[in-house]
Amino acid sequence: MKLLPVLATFTAAAMLSFYALPVHAAEPTEKDAIAMAERGAAFIKAHGKDEMIRKVAARDPSFIQGSLYVDIRDLNTGIVLAHPVNPSIVGKDLTDVPDASGKKYRREIIDLAAKKGSGWVDYQYKNPATGKLEPKTTYILRVGDVVLEAGIYKK
Repeated sequence: MKLLPVLATFTAAAMLSFYALPVHAAEPTEKDAIAMAERGAAFIKAHGKDEMIRKVAARDPSFIQGSLYVDIRDLNTGIVLAHPVNPSIVGKDLTDVPDASGKKYRREIIDLAAKKGSGWVDYQYKNPATGKLEPKTTYILRVGDVVLEAGIYKK
């Protein structure tokens, strides 16, 4: 009979330690980036650009999931309209500011959006999960006069 309380305690401790193990979500994929940008486009069409800007600025879980997020840029001016991870760049035109390797990737984003409406742009960017500069590829999608950007870090 003394074994039963010990066994129950051991079982409870084992169960708690199992549930305390960290759960690692799979790294986002290119498909995930496309889906998030398309979700943003559908939201803009249903609710308008201003509401989408508010959602992104408020870090709505529909538009930020770990290192994958949507940010919004004005197609005509290059001004960042909303950025859930780096709000300090909102209201700024960083079009011709290069990444660490010298690439003016934001100019490439705007040009691609204007000419083709969607596509991929590669560059270097600080990963919010690691705090390190890492290679990133971003899917861009033009919706009216804005560009939605959703990128993944390359491993």
